[in-house]
Amino acid sequence: MPSEIIDVKVLDGYRLFLRFKDGVEGEIDISDVVPFEGVFARIRDRDEFVKVLVDHQWGTICWPGELDLAPEPLYERLTAGDKSRMYQAERVESAHSGLADSHAEPNPTTRLD
Repeated sequence: MPSEIIDVKVLDGYRLFLRFKDGVEGEIDISDVVPFEGVFARIRDRDEFVKVLVDHQWGTICWPGELDLAPEPLYERLTAGDKSRMYQAERVESAHSGLADSHAEPNPTTRLD
């Protein structure tokens, strides 16, 4: 899974540096990702926010008390502006999925009128 987080570092404000298993890495401002209300209200407190860690079993970031974020939207935010990096990540996934050729011709379809 290319969107598996393997490292997190706390930066200033509500920013985190994330590194993914396929090599994609970068900074994300968590305040742009989640509203600090409901279950996320407690991480508005900087003392709670800095307790973030990587849950290696699920490949994501989490805070004590079973609060976590799905890694896929975080991955998409980091790769949205760099299509070459996204393509590289997709090729890595395809290589591990056992696909022989990602450029194979599509199957012809029969049209019934």
